[in-house]
Amino acid sequence: MSVANRAARDAALGPAAATLARSALTGGNDTVGPTLASGSGPLQNLLLAALPATDFAHIAPHLEPAALQLGEMLYEPGEQLQHVYFPTTAIISLHYICENGATAEIAGVGSEGLLGVSLFMGGDTTPSSAVVQTAGLAYRMPAPLLVREFNRGGSMLRLLLRYSQALITQMAQTGACNRHHSVSQQLSRWLLLTLDRLPSNDLVMTQELIASMLGVRRESVTEAAGLLKASGVISYRRGHITVLDRPGLQAHVCECYGVVKAEFARLLHDVHHH
Repeated sequence: MSVANRAARDAALGPAAATLARSALTGGNDTVGPTLASGSGPLQNLLLAALPATDFAHIAPHLEPAALQLGEMLYEPGEQLQHVYFPTTAIISLHYICENGATAEIAGVGSEGLLGVSLFMGGDTTPSSAVVQTAGLAYRMPAPLLVREFNRGGSMLRLLLRYSQALITQMAQTGACNRHHSVSQQLSRWLLLTLDRLPSNDLVMTQELIASMLGVRRESVTEAAGLLKASGVISYRRGHITVLDRPGLQAHVCECYGVVKAEFARLLHDVHHH
């Protein structure tokens, strides 16, 4: 790709998505483009699986499978979502983009949640953006249909409100962690939360991408990753990170990971039970 074409793509996608797209092109990822043949039913999303059969039956005909590509921008700041997304194997990153182009992740969404909280909370849009962090599958439905189901009340309304509170906790804890804890602790938290949404201990992820997620310098991530590697808890090569010792990684993390996990478990206990 020429420098001119890369610059044009980066301007169109925004900083966070451009970093993810470069990771897809240079990070050695051979699973960037998921296909619908990969196999992933809607009930692999834990929110959908937690709905009573009658509530799920209302929305099931409107759920459309979507293969999400690494770096794909799902919405930009101030843009209204046309669809709500229920990830099954994909992970979506919610980013805030500053005026100078700097970015930082404020939350992640995987099979435990949905993208589109602003739709049923009444705000319609948000100042953040959403970009695909890990390629995979999701199910989407038209935004007006989700709002209609939410306004019907009952189990759907209660479930989505509890998920929204858990998501707010994740955002608040991320802000506190980024301000008060070391890059090594932030990296450990981010790795553990990402692993919780993946079926294996292998992440397709560059240090440049992680730096963009945490909102820190790449050199800081390199130093933090080096400490974790020296401790024997991770290994990494270009574009790939493997967690070798999860308990060891948890020993390096701050309390923020446990706070987020405990709040999701408290508010969405029925989701994990299902």
